[in-house]
Amino acid sequence: MSAATMTSPAAQIDELVVRNPFDGAVIGQLRQSTAADVDEILARARVGSQIARGMSRFTRHEILERTAALLRTRAEQAAELIVREAGKTIRQARKEVKRAATTIALSAEAARSQSGEVIPFDAYEGSENRRGWFTREPLGVIVAITPYNDALNLVAHKLGPAIAGGNAVVLKPSQETPLTARFLVELLIDAGLPDEIVTVVHGDRHLAQALVAAREVRMVSFTGGFVTGEAIARTAGLKRLAMELGGNAPVIVFDDADIDAAVQACASGSFWAAGQNCVGTQRILVHRRVYDAFRDGLVAATATLRAGDPRDESTDVGPMISEASAERAERLVDDAVAAGARVLCGHRRSGSVYWPTVVENVTLSCELWADEAFAPIVAISRFDTEDEAVAQANDVEYALHAATFTTDITRALRVAERLDGGGVMINDSSDYRIDSMPFGGAKYGSMGREGVRFAYEEMTQPKVICINA
Repeated sequence: MSAATMTSPAAQIDELVVRNPFDGAVIGQLRQSTAADVDEILARARVGSQIARGMSRFTRHEILERTAALLRTRAEQAAELIVREAGKTIRQARKEVKRAATTIALSAEAARSQSGEVIPFDAYEGSENRRGWFTREPLGVIVAITPYNDALNLVAHKLGPAIAGGNAVVLKPSQETPLTARFLVELLIDAGLPDEIVTVVHGDRHLAQALVAAREVRMVSFTGGFVTGEAIARTAGLKRLAMELGGNAPVIVFDDADIDAAVQACASGSFWAAGQNCVGTQRILVHRRVYDAFRDGLVAATATLRAGDPRDESTDVGPMISEASAERAERLVDDAVAAGARVLCGHRRSGSVYWPTVVENVTLSCELWADEAFAPIVAISRFDTEDEAVAQANDVEYALHAATFTTDITRALRVAERLDGGGVMINDSSDYRIDSMPFGGAKYGSMGREGVRFAYEEMTQPKVICINA
């Protein structure tokens, strides 16, 4: 049975129809599973777990290395699939494919290098005659649930470290972007991965709940929204959880900043992937003395961005994942305007395309300021003092990344210490990330870290061997 799908006759009650978010064209149809199929799914995963555990680290390394090479060879095919399924622009999709190949290659290296350490037992009184070490061993069966916004690379961040660590995975990709996930799994199989090690399933929340609740699942790795994350935490029971639940990234621009550099970085950080980016810049706090110059520069930079067909090489901002998502973005701005905000540019929609939008004077209690927009919208606001800026930046429930622009290194480091977040970027936008760094939140909902080395540690457990000589 192929790892790319998992159904039984009883499960074939519905087909998942996958549509192009730009034009609505059907690009695929997949069989779905139900909660009634979980026993069969887990039986297959148990077999995969035993196979994975028995593979040498060298074998895992080689399979992942070959997968990275295959992905580079088929990069344009992968990018075109991302465009059709997720709506990213072709230029952005190509960059995602490069990052995904890097993620898999980093995982290959983790399989070989992150094997454990010698323990200096004889350094402690009473243990002078003991020698030993610890290894990092697989957890077993991991359930991975992934979102649509980085349909390839976020799947790579689940599968790569899990396979490197010798685990089996039940992968439930986003219902909006399942084909991209299947593409990567098929590359893994082509590279030599036994297909029982990864089981891809498609289905609704009832399927997800049944998988999450299964006692033999040792870990759930989830990237998605807070409501779903809370539901998983309530359902999971005694198992390891790793969750990346999004954010509401603030950027502070001080009066000594390079304004042109800050404008360009914030324009990119706000509107990359049509704003559907968990570390995308959403709130920009600008010192009053440079506010007008920054605002005018950001509006001018935003006005140059082309929105529309993601297949067009000249398009900067493609569609959102659905028309409903674009309608929500429109509503967020309408609500903010009703509360006193002012639209500086953008705020128009055509189907699932929502033009990049800059808003000022947003009331701090508005949903647009207080919650994650996950849309191509950025709100800018004035501040007078450092304390005021830090307090406003931290006054939200979610903290993933933050950023600050200043030429004063002392202030930069001081503010970085004070800002809530799993990462603080200095003189760069909040959306900067490389795939080897630890990645995760710092406030509500923060559980575990991604980034290949750190995910590998989350997905393995130490085993101590001690010899009494």
